[in-house]
Amino acid sequence: MKKRSYSPEYKAKIVIEMLKEERHISEIAQREGISRTQLQNWKKEFLENAALVFSQNKVEQQARIAIKSAEEREETLMKKVGELSIEVDFLKKKYREIHGRDYEGR
Repeated sequence: MKKRSYSPEYKAKIVIEMLKEERHISEIAQREGISRTQLQNWKKEFLENAALVFSQNKVEQQARIAIKSAEEREETLMKKVGELSIEVDFLKKKYREIHGRDYEGR
């Protein structure tokens, strides 16, 4: 399953709509086809980084954004590594059960 990607402009538009509180988050989530959890994460990230808009040091602002993005990517990759490790262990176990030996022939 391919992970959907959203532009920063789209995310900001949705978060601003949530902040206006004219519609409930469930309505927005259903209309946009995005989970409530994802929308809440966008809102949290938006609010955490709101002060950067007023930062005088644009280089520092860009560095913080880059670091945060890298940390999020690392977290996503680590989760995937964990999922794949579990899957490999499961498949090795099933192989041993079916063939009575390790997949390497031992």
